[in-house]
Amino acid sequence: MSNRTDPAALNRRNRRMLGGVAGVVVGMVGLAYASVPLYDLFCKVTGFGGTPMIGQAAPAAAGEAQVTVRFNAATQPNLPWRFAAQQPAMRLRVGEEALAFYTARNTADAPVTGISTYNVTPDIVGRYFHKVACFCFEEQTLAPGQQVDMPIAFWVDPRIATDPQTRDIRTITVNYTFFRSLADAERSGAMANAGAHVGRATR
Repeated sequence: MSNRTDPAALNRRNRRMLGGVAGVVVGMVGLAYASVPLYDLFCKVTGFGGTPMIGQAAPAAAGEAQVTVRFNAATQPNLPWRFAAQQPAMRLRVGEEALAFYTARNTADAPVTGISTYNVTPDIVGRYFHKVACFCFEEQTLAPGQQVDMPIAFWVDPRIATDPQTRDIRTITVNYTFFRSLADAERSGAMANAGAHVGRATR
Protein backbone atom coordinates (compact mmCIF):
# COMPACT_ATOMS: atom_id res chain seq x y z
CA MET A 1 0.00 0.00 0.00
CA SER A 2 1.47 3.38 -0.97
CA ASN A 3 1.88 6.18 1.64
CA ARG A 4 2.22 8.87 -1.01
CA THR A 5 -0.45 11.57 -0.91
CA ASP A 6 -2.39 12.22 -4.08
CA PRO A 7 -1.25 15.73 -5.21
CA ALA A 8 -4.71 16.52 -6.61
CA ALA A 9 -6.41 15.59 -3.33
CA LEU A 10 -3.85 17.62 -1.36
CA ASN A 11 -4.49 20.66 -3.56
CA ARG A 12 -8.25 20.32 -3.03
CA ARG A 13 -7.81 20.17 0.75
CA ASN A 14 -5.51 23.20 0.69
CA ARG A 15 -8.00 25.20 -1.39
CA ARG A 16 -10.82 24.32 1.01
CA MET A 17 -8.69 25.31 3.99
CA LEU A 18 -7.68 28.63 2.39
CA GLY A 19 -11.29 29.31 1.48
CA GLY A 20 -12.39 28.69 5.03
CA VAL A 21 -9.67 30.93 6.49
CA ALA A 22 -10.51 33.70 3.99
CA GLY A 23 -14.17 33.48 4.94
CA VAL A 24 -13.33 33.84 8.63
CA VAL A 25 -11.09 36.86 7.94
CA VAL A 26 -13.73 38.56 5.79
CA GLY A 27 -16.36 37.91 8.45
CA MET A 28 -14.16 39.33 11.21
CA VAL A 29 -13.39 42.47 9.18
CA GLY A 30 -17.07 42.97 8.40
CA LEU A 31 -17.97 42.52 12.05
CA ALA A 32 -15.31 45.06 13.08
CA TYR A 33 -16.75 47.69 10.71
CA ALA A 34 -20.33 46.93 11.73
CA SER A 35 -19.60 46.89 15.46
CA VAL A 36 -19.05 50.67 15.72
CA PRO A 37 -22.50 51.79 14.43
CA LEU A 38 -24.18 48.81 16.08
CA TYR A 39 -22.57 49.65 19.43
CA ASP A 40 -23.55 53.30 19.01
CA LEU A 41 -27.14 52.27 18.24
CA PHE A 42 -27.16 49.90 21.21
CA CYS A 43 -26.02 52.70 23.53
CA LYS A 44 -28.66 55.11 22.21
CA VAL A 45 -31.45 52.56 22.56
CA THR A 46 -30.48 51.26 26.01
CA GLY A 47 -28.76 54.25 27.62
CA PHE A 48 -25.66 52.08 28.15
CA GLY A 49 -22.47 53.95 29.01
CA GLY A 50 -24.33 57.13 29.88
CA THR A 51 -25.67 57.65 26.36
CA PRO A 52 -29.03 59.45 26.57
CA MET A 53 -32.12 57.85 25.09
CA ILE A 54 -33.44 59.47 21.91
CA GLY A 55 -36.64 60.09 19.99
CA GLN A 56 -39.24 59.92 22.75
CA ALA A 57 -41.73 62.64 23.68
CA ALA A 58 -41.98 63.90 27.24
CA PRO A 59 -44.94 62.65 29.30
CA ALA A 60 -48.09 64.77 29.45
CA ALA A 61 -47.55 65.67 33.11
CA ALA A 62 -44.31 66.27 34.98
CA GLY A 63 -43.51 64.48 38.23
CA GLU A 64 -42.91 66.01 41.65
CA ALA A 65 -39.24 65.06 42.03
CA GLN A 66 -36.63 67.57 40.89
CA VAL A 67 -33.13 67.15 39.49
CA THR A 68 -30.31 69.54 38.67
CA VAL A 69 -28.79 69.14 35.21
CA ARG A 70 -25.27 70.51 34.75
CA PHE A 71 -23.68 71.25 31.36
CA ASN A 72 -20.01 70.61 30.57
CA ALA A 73 -18.16 71.54 27.38
CA ALA A 74 -14.77 70.35 26.14
CA THR A 75 -12.86 70.90 22.90
CA GLN A 76 -10.20 68.73 21.28
CA PRO A 77 -6.86 70.64 21.19
CA ASN A 78 -6.58 70.70 17.38
CA LEU A 79 -10.04 72.24 16.95
CA PRO A 80 -9.67 76.06 16.94
CA TRP A 81 -13.07 76.73 18.50
CA ARG A 82 -14.30 78.28 21.71
CA PHE A 83 -17.07 76.00 22.89
CA ALA A 84 -19.03 76.56 26.10
CA ALA A 85 -22.39 76.05 27.75
CA GLN A 86 -24.51 79.20 28.01
CA GLN A 87 -25.88 78.06 31.39
CA PRO A 88 -23.84 76.14 33.96
CA ALA A 89 -26.89 74.26 35.26
CA MET A 90 -30.67 74.23 35.48
CA ARG A 91 -33.15 72.69 37.88
CA LEU A 92 -36.31 71.03 36.59
CA ARG A 93 -38.96 68.51 37.50
CA VAL A 94 -38.75 64.99 36.14
CA GLY A 95 -40.87 64.63 33.00
CA GLU A 96 -40.53 68.35 32.24
CA GLU A 97 -39.06 69.16 28.82
CA ALA A 98 -36.28 71.73 28.92
CA LEU A 99 -34.14 73.63 26.43
CA ALA A 100 -30.47 74.49 26.98
CA PHE A 101 -27.87 76.13 24.74
CA TYR A 102 -24.20 75.81 23.97
CA THR A 103 -22.15 78.36 22.01
CA ALA A 104 -19.35 77.64 19.54
CA ARG A 105 -17.09 80.18 17.84
CA ASN A 106 -14.46 79.52 15.19
CA THR A 107 -11.26 81.38 16.15
CA ALA A 108 -9.37 80.36 13.01
CA ASP A 109 -8.97 82.40 9.80
CA ALA A 110 -10.45 79.59 7.68
CA PRO A 111 -13.63 77.48 7.79
CA VAL A 112 -13.39 74.61 10.26
CA THR A 113 -15.66 71.59 10.62
CA GLY A 114 -16.25 69.95 13.98
CA ILE A 115 -18.34 67.08 15.29
CA SER A 116 -19.42 66.42 18.86
CA THR A 117 -19.94 63.42 21.09
CA TYR A 118 -21.90 63.41 24.33
CA ASN A 119 -22.89 61.38 27.34
CA VAL A 120 -24.36 61.90 30.78
CA THR A 121 -23.00 61.04 34.19
CA PRO A 122 -23.52 59.10 36.36
CA ASP A 123 -23.65 56.51 33.58
CA ILE A 124 -26.59 54.70 35.15
CA VAL A 125 -28.95 57.64 34.47
CA GLY A 126 -28.40 57.40 30.69
CA ARG A 127 -31.53 55.25 30.36
CA TYR A 128 -33.62 58.01 31.96
CA PHE A 129 -32.16 61.05 30.20
CA HIS A 130 -34.13 61.56 26.98
CA LYS A 131 -32.72 63.78 24.24
CA VAL A 132 -35.44 65.22 22.00
CA ALA A 133 -33.09 67.20 19.74
CA CYS A 134 -29.44 68.21 19.80
CA PHE A 135 -26.37 68.91 17.67
CA CYS A 136 -24.44 65.75 18.54
CA PHE A 137 -22.89 63.41 15.96
CA GLU A 138 -23.55 65.92 13.16
CA GLU A 139 -20.79 67.86 11.41
CA GLN A 140 -20.90 71.62 12.00
CA THR A 141 -18.90 73.93 9.72
CA LEU A 142 -18.17 77.44 10.98
CA ALA A 143 -16.77 80.25 8.86
CA PRO A 144 -13.83 82.29 10.19
CA GLY A 145 -14.98 84.13 13.31
CA GLN A 146 -18.52 82.73 13.07
CA GLN A 147 -20.39 82.10 16.31
CA VAL A 148 -23.49 79.92 16.61
CA ASP A 149 -25.91 78.85 19.33
CA MET A 150 -26.45 75.09 19.60
CA PRO A 151 -29.59 73.90 21.41
CA ILE A 152 -30.34 70.68 23.23
CA ALA A 153 -33.93 69.78 24.13
CA PHE A 154 -34.33 67.05 26.75
CA TRP A 155 -36.33 65.63 29.64
CA VAL A 156 -35.66 63.28 32.54
CA ASP A 157 -37.86 60.21 32.89
CA PRO A 158 -39.94 60.28 36.12
CA ARG A 159 -39.02 56.63 36.67
CA ILE A 160 -35.59 57.83 37.77
CA ALA A 161 -37.24 58.74 41.10
CA THR A 162 -38.60 55.21 41.70
CA ASP A 163 -35.66 53.08 40.54
CA PRO A 164 -33.74 51.95 43.68
CA GLN A 165 -30.47 52.47 41.78
CA THR A 166 -31.20 56.08 40.81
CA ARG A 167 -33.82 57.49 43.17
CA ASP A 168 -31.16 59.20 45.33
CA ILE A 169 -29.45 60.89 42.39
CA ARG A 170 -30.18 64.59 42.37
CA THR A 171 -27.60 65.86 39.85
CA ILE A 172 -27.03 64.80 36.23
CA THR A 173 -24.14 66.12 34.17
CA VAL A 174 -24.35 66.44 30.39
CA ASN A 175 -20.90 66.22 28.80
CA TYR A 176 -20.24 67.46 25.26
CA THR A 177 -16.87 67.23 23.52
CA PHE A 178 -16.21 68.74 20.11
CA PHE A 179 -13.61 67.18 17.80
CA ARG A 180 -12.25 68.35 14.50
CA SER A 181 -13.82 66.23 11.78
CA LEU A 182 -11.46 63.69 10.22
CA ALA A 183 -11.96 65.05 6.70
CA ASP A 184 -11.31 68.61 7.89
CA ALA A 185 -8.17 67.58 9.75
CA GLU A 186 -6.86 65.76 6.68
CA ARG A 187 -7.53 68.80 4.48
CA SER A 188 -5.79 71.06 6.98
CA GLY A 189 -2.79 68.74 7.11
CA ALA A 190 -2.57 68.55 3.32
CA MET A 191 -2.70 72.35 3.02
CA ALA A 192 -0.01 72.74 5.67
CA ASN A 193 2.24 70.26 3.86
CA ALA A 194 1.67 72.02 0.55
CA GLY A 195 2.56 75.35 2.14
CA ALA A 196 5.73 73.88 3.59
CA HIS A 197 6.77 72.52 0.20
CA VAL A 198 6.16 75.91 -1.46
CA GLY A 199 8.17 77.65 1.25
CA ARG A 200 11.12 75.34 0.74
CA ALA A 201 10.93 75.72 -3.03
CA THR A 202 11.12 79.53 -2.86
CA ARG A 203 14.18 79.62 -0.63
